[in-house]
Amino acid sequence: MAMDTTLTSRNWTRQHFDAAILDLDGTLVDTLGDFVAVLQHMLHDLPEPFCSYTVLPQVVSRLVGKGSENLISSVLHLANGAGPASVALAAYPLAWQRYQWHYHIINGQHAQVYDGVQKGLEQFKAWGWKMACVTNKPTAFAMALLQAKGLAGFFDITYGGDAFDRKKPDPLPLIKACEGLGVRAERALMVGDSSNDAQAARAAGCPVLLVRYGYNHGLPIEAVDADAFTDSLESIF
Repeated sequence: MAMDTTLTSRNWTRQHFDAAILDLDGTLVDTLGDFVAVLQHMLHDLPEPFCSYTVLPQVVSRLVGKGSENLISSVLHLANGAGPASVALAAYPLAWQRYQWHYHIINGQHAQVYDGVQKGLEQFKAWGWKMACVTNKPTAFAMALLQAKGLAGFFDITYGGDAFDRKKPDPLPLIKACEGLGVRAERALMVGDSSNDAQAARAAGCPVLLVRYGYNHGLPIEAVDADAFTDSLESIF
């Protein structure tokens, strides 16, 4: 397993790549505040015991990255405590509806672009790399967030978790991104913050660079099988 700081220790240069495929939450933008706010509003719209549950950032950070469905379901089960699982299951349809409603309003309000992202994307563009954003966040929310944060113009394509039948860690979204960009998988660098990104990239045949500042389901990032790790997108070579 590689523990490298930059891709140069793999004897790679920027000429080894034609494109970058980038995750969104935890990689480009710190959206933890958005998730916490939306989930709290969602729960307040539900009956007891859900409306009394307090959403904690450290809990949400472990749940982000596997899609909205998993996030909502996990929070409902936590809020339900020792109650019957059927209660949380029954609450899901309304929770999903309220989550979508509140996310549409809150999207980006409590989110910040990570240091180094803007300059990193500018470098990628200057090198002539094509770029795709591939996230498990719903496509409409992803595109709206990128637009709000001034990042949308960097990306040739954006695929959310609802774009295909399967989400990361399945390789399908990355395979489709390579097809959409017109590049071979081995020349498309996957940049993410979690094991989801790395597993998808490995299965798709893409090299993997992981950032150290993201979420990774609350687990140590350097325990993940990746080609390199970095503290900033502006210093990968």
